[in-house]
Amino acid sequence: MNPKVVAVAGATGVVGQQMLKVLEDRDYPIKSLKLLASARSKGKTIQFKGEDVVVEELTENSFKGVDVALFSAGGGTSKKFAPFAAKDGCVVVDNSSAWRMDPDVPLVVPEVNPDAVKKHKGIIANPNCSTIQMVVVLKPLHDAATIKRVVVATYQAVSGGGINAINEMYEQIDAMLAGKEPQCKEFPYPIAFNVLPQIPGSNAYTDNGYTSEEMKMVNETKKILGDDSVRVTATTVRVPVHTGHSESVNVETEKKLTADQARDILSKAPGVVVQDDPANQIFPHALDAHGKYDTFVGRIREDVSHPSALDMWVVSDNLLKGAALNTIQIAELL
Repeated sequence: MNPKVVAVAGATGVVGQQMLKVLEDRDYPIKSLKLLASARSKGKTIQFKGEDVVVEELTENSFKGVDVALFSAGGGTSKKFAPFAAKDGCVVVDNSSAWRMDPDVPLVVPEVNPDAVKKHKGIIANPNCSTIQMVVVLKPLHDAATIKRVVVATYQAVSGGGINAINEMYEQIDAMLAGKEPQCKEFPYPIAFNVLPQIPGSNAYTDNGYTSEEMKMVNETKKILGDDSVRVTATTVRVPVHTGHSESVNVETEKKLTADQARDILSKAPGVVVQDDPANQIFPHALDAHGKYDTFVGRIREDVSHPSALDMWVVSDNLLKGAALNTIQIAELL
């Protein structure tokens, strides 16, 4: 792979920092690196491969001479600046929701639909974190037995809400342990010692009563699998976990799969690790997934309420496979 001029937009954020770590860990071939952020971060320095790189302000002219731009700066920023990058001949891999359902923009998970990258017109979308880890597991099952319906409930870490959400959780924990009233800014109610069935925060709900996060999982799954006949329903929940999304997934298939068959299929799937020995307390959990690139699946069992359905538990680091890693994997495909 020829060395590339790479820009990271949103370099000072939680996911931007993870992108830099993954670029370094995977030794992505970089000729030169531009770090871009808002005006308030201009002039800050961030270390990359032992050298200080100065953060520049993100502008319409930031992408001249850039080969690949990795965006993690929010949907509004991506909508505004990604077209300027594409116009300058740069390929954008965007981590926000801004372009995901645009019919002209590929929505890519490299283990699932790598060929979709070839259809890009300057912008490629990175899916929602909770969708990514689910479709990595669904794809091999879909290929083997044709999925008809998916019912998923997520247990999503606060890091998915950014650094302010992380800080609020710890501040609330400290306050409550000290017998004080917790303060809520990022969440409508305390997230410390609590479970909130609403992601994102304000303006979360769509006209059908689902949250936008839930509808992302519904619509993105169909687009990534390339199959609109797959029915998906989701309930997305925020839990007081730092990093690592967990999901309870029920999958109905046309062809019956036994639990043993599913384990065998998934054990051979790229990016998937089966951890499924409940008798010995072996199953995926968020703490163990933290900092790891794989998606973990366990508690695989045949649904006692349906003749051709499976239940399983899926866990992944939402900042890595759910965001930064998937973005860099797409850049590697380019």
